Amino acid sequence: MPSDTVPVTGWGRTAPTVARLVRPRSYEEAVTAVRECGTRGGIARGLGRAYGDAAQNAGGAVLDMTGLDRVHAIDATTTAPDGTVSATVLCDAGVSLHRLMEVLLPLGWFVPVSPGTRYVTVGGAIGADIHGKNHHVSGSFSRHVHSFELLTADGEIRTVSRGTPLFDATTGGMGLTGVILTAAVRLQPVETSLMTVDTERADDLDDLMARLTATDHRYRYSVAWIDLLARGAALGRSVLTRGDHAPLAALPGRARRRPLEFRPGHLPAAPSFVPEGLLGRTTVGLFNEFWYRRAPRARTGELQKISTFFHPLDGVPHWNRVYGRGGFVQYQFVIGLGKEEALRRIVRRISERRCPSFLAVLKRFGEGDPGWLSFPLPGWTLALDIPANLPGLGAFLDELDEEVAGADGRVYLAKDSRLRPELLAGMYPRLADFRALRAELDPRGVFTSDLSRRLGL
Repeated sequence: MPSDTVPVTGWGRTAPTVARLVRPRSYEEAVTAVRECGTRGGIARGLGRAYGDAAQNAGGAVLDMTGLDRVHAIDATTTAPDGTVSATVLCDAGVSLHRLMEVLLPLGWFVPVSPGTRYVTVGGAIGADIHGKNHHVSGSFSRHVHSFELLTADGEIRTVSRGTPLFDATTGGMGLTGVILTAAVRLQPVETSLMTVDTERADDLDDLMARLTATDHRYRYSVAWIDLLARGAALGRSVLTRGDHAPLAALPGRARRRPLEFRPGHLPAAPSFVPEGLLGRTTVGLFNEFWYRRAPRARTGELQKISTFFHPLDGVPHWNRVYGRGGFVQYQFVIGLGKEEALRRIVRRISERRCPSFLAVLKRFGEGDPGWLSFPLPGWTLALDIPANLPGLGAFLDELDEEVAGADGRVYLAKDSRLRPELLAGMYPRLADFRALRAELDPRGVFTSDLSRRLGL
């Protein structure tokens, strides 16, 4: 099977390493690749959208699973006791959410959970237990997975069902229990490929949290862009965007002719090199001011394309280059309900530190799912991009980690590249169970990554 020794990095482009990239094109080749990983082990990789070092393996093997990308079947429509209509897709783990949308939307189905990019694979969605704008309603991706086939360290392929320890260790387990080959995922019915969207401005962080707490239950999807450079009375000012799939009746006459058409647009690719410092405090401050002022004070019922609502940055290929050669750190944490004062302190500290982040978003999480290393818990999650070359950034984020841990929160492993290992157990209470299962299932440490070595997973 094809293999090359190549540089490998995460989407943040902060810690490139060199690994042997293997590209299996069949399940048999995947089994061979696992059995021939070598002393440095191997890790599965999809489309490379993990921001940190989760899909890297310096000096070892990285299994590019995107060659296994078939959609096998969509089952007959089923109706739950509560009247909910659903269907299930059976597909390879290397299928992207983009491809599923291309196949499923014309049939009236949508993926149950989508993050901020549709260029992630189903295997990656399970391994990171991704979440989206609908977590407060629908939970994370694993909640909608019936079962999957897992290639384990002994070269065997196991069918893993919900409610089993191996299922809970794998969902959110960052690829460290094995290589996911196929998955059966429950789908969401939709009438159109458009969204009805409400937009409003929040004056400050307290105003934003009050709006989310009072009215989020009315919407399936909800997210807030937050200005982390704003200070004083405007601390945490935000643009809140919420919506749901548009019913057919909401479309104007011409759009009803092809209501399920999926045509995401593309803008020109970001340049391969952006001068360092271009996205400094002044530039980002001007952008944030413009973005906040251009948003309507309140607007309801706007029709948007799915790609516009869910994946605006996917329209800019290689947008991660805008941070320059130094790359960027994506920092995401969650703070539980009742710990809002800790969130206020963190936002205030980021504002005082003048971190130039123009892609900061705040969401409200619902109930978490049973994955042992799954990230979401009921509460507030903030994600922000920061140029990696910002002076003193490492020490500053270490301090924020302490704040998060002290509030019984956690950071998201799929975006991490620098968390100190001594904080991990407090953030993830099932860590000991995860390590014990890994030791039993993979005593030779076949599945390993730069992330797992750094954190002792």
